[in-house]
Amino acid sequence: MSRIDFQNVCKRYSPAKRGVAMVFQSYALYPHMTVAENMAFGLRVLGANKADIDRKVKAAADILQLTPLLDRLPKALSGGQRQRVAIGRAIVKEPKLFLFDEPLSNLDAALRVQTRLEIAKLHRDMNSASMIYVTHDQVEAMTLANKIVLLHTGDLIQERGSVAQVGSPMNLYHRPVSLFVAEFIGSPKMNLLHGYLVDAQESYATVKVGNQVLKAAVDARHLKAGEKVQVGIRPEHIPLTSSGAGSNVAGHVQHIERLGDSSLLYVQMGEGQAVSTVKVEGSATTSAGTSLNLCMLPDQMHLFDSKGAACQRTVELPN
Repeated sequence: MSRIDFQNVCKRYSPAKRGVAMVFQSYALYPHMTVAENMAFGLRVLGANKADIDRKVKAAADILQLTPLLDRLPKALSGGQRQRVAIGRAIVKEPKLFLFDEPLSNLDAALRVQTRLEIAKLHRDMNSASMIYVTHDQVEAMTLANKIVLLHTGDLIQERGSVAQVGSPMNLYHRPVSLFVAEFIGSPKMNLLHGYLVDAQESYATVKVGNQVLKAAVDARHLKAGEKVQVGIRPEHIPLTSSGAGSNVAGHVQHIERLGDSSLLYVQMGEGQAVSTVKVEGSATTSAGTSLNLCMLPDQMHLFDSKGAACQRTVELPN
């Protein structure tokens, strides 16, 4: 390729013409420009005419509820408003692809919720554009994504940056393929109990955890009897009353966190096991220092082998 051909290709596929718009963690607004001028700047660089610029800025401002703020400077805006201006600056370009790089990390808790809802609405309203959203916050990932690509950030060099699992939010929640995914998705995180495999059938596996025998609805026939395993169960999936279908496990309540609508019980379940978390209704009258029986239902349990790989669950689960 000659130098002239290369220059022509660069002009044809220059960043401004790739149909990509970015929203950063930093708002990156020009402090001397008004909201309207910040939103219009990219279009002016592209040489758009004034009528098109005004129309697109007005439409984006209506979507993001910025119309009353168009004449203000960034210093007169709150953090949430500044982030909406940054999003508006991306919208006016009518891109084919949005790249969001942790856009909510500089906002306080209340503004995060509000702006997250606005981004979700924007995603629905602009269904012709795709969005790639980078975040460390699993709540943002679960609530905004159609599909999650979870990256592994393990200690081993060969694991760093590798894809741990790809799927819908509920698929990763109900069918984690590894211990890493299971512990990352869900808050509070999944409880894990150490044990060994006793027997494996097509539809369930029998596991010995301390002195307790548990049955998990998983296919573990590829594992050998006596192999070390970990049983996983989420805090919200451990009822305090038995339904007759699960195993009762004795536990001792060490601490309680009352959150209003719910309470978190920190329970010691057997010697040598880590303290487990049980999520119950906020009106539960259990107190610290008491003993109780926890019902472990086979349909709610996960099983992981000694390398952290998950056994396939054998129950009907939502996607």
